Amino acid sequence: MQLRPEYQGVNMHNITKIILVATTVLLTACNPFSSKAPRNEPASLVDFKTTMALRTAWTAEIGKSDVYVLSPILVRDKLFVASADGNIACIDASNGKSIWRINAGAKLTAGVGSDGKTVVVGAQDGVVLAFDASNGKSLWKSQASSQILSSPAVGRGVVVLRSLDNRILALDSETGARRWFVQRPAPTLALQAAPGIVIEDDTAYVALPAGRLLALSVGTGVPRWESSIAEPRGATELERVVDVSGTPALAGKDICATSYQGRLACADVANGALRWARELSAEVGPGIDERFVFAADERGNVQSFSRATGANQWRNTTLSWRGLSAPVSFVRAVVVGDKEGYLHFLSREEGAMLARLSTDGSAIKATPIIAGSLLIVQTSGGKIVALLAD
Repeated sequence: MQLRPEYQGVNMHNITKIILVATTVLLTACNPFSSKAPRNEPASLVDFKTTMALRTAWTAEIGKSDVYVLSPILVRDKLFVASADGNIACIDASNGKSIWRINAGAKLTAGVGSDGKTVVVGAQDGVVLAFDASNGKSLWKSQASSQILSSPAVGRGVVVLRSLDNRILALDSETGARRWFVQRPAPTLALQAAPGIVIEDDTAYVALPAGRLLALSVGTGVPRWESSIAEPRGATELERVVDVSGTPALAGKDICATSYQGRLACADVANGALRWARELSAEVGPGIDERFVFAADERGNVQSFSRATGANQWRNTTLSWRGLSAPVSFVRAVVVGDKEGYLHFLSREEGAMLARLSTDGSAIKATPIIAGSLLIVQTSGGKIVALLAD
């Protein structure tokens, strides 16, 4: 396939992350550019003095995620996990013991979403499957308008999900009946990614292509506000892709999001007004804690910003092109996973490397999660690891 003239000379590394939209349907079955794209070599791991002691609390297995980002979710003391071949499990987060385990009977593309009562996943061809969180029993099956890559969000008796045609759909969490939907225009070009959804109180915060962040009433779907995380810039359609990346980070009155070829921005949850924004291109969402906002950009640089002002605190450049996960704040560290299955622990205050741990050698795409004193990570190879910092 030949590129149109306006795309000649564009970095092929960037093109491989982008897929075309035909009318309102994203074509995700294949990427015509992938075979020609050069690869940036990941930075070699440099020796350092380990100053943070870690130990494994427990491990478990669930099955491979394949090309999808199947993220675990913690609800109180229960961890829900899934694999691409249809395995779904509920695990006691304190000790790693399986509470129940089923196979959905379908290939999964998105998940897991749960409110502690209902567990929801996305299957191939836009199928939505729901299960009882207490025992894994099938509850209902529904149909979205196109494929689902983003984890469904469950809360306030509603399942909110976004399909690849940019339709936001809400289903009753007990019956699967449609409650409402919101259709947003699909851009001509969009990332083959999974912008996330967060439900807090009675609002669903939905990350969208074209650099938009949308707040909707959970009960009715009525928009509360829509904010621009980044504005498209550039002469070509490829240069103007600024999709919001990963899942927004929500804490208190702040909601922060990153975008590809755009910005890291934090907004007021009440009205969407931007508090601050910084130029940054990322393929994963940010992390947040009481004082800082953390971001891993597309080149593998990890940065810290003041949550209050957006002032840059530090920047670590030692993990370039290692395909980092979204960062998470854990004890005195900021943790990111990489595409070779390593977990990197950086100083929360200064960005220096504190510790490194290898898992199973497969990519860590899902954001690590915190369960009390534990850090839990799911690899693409299907291993689940819970760590304690001594």
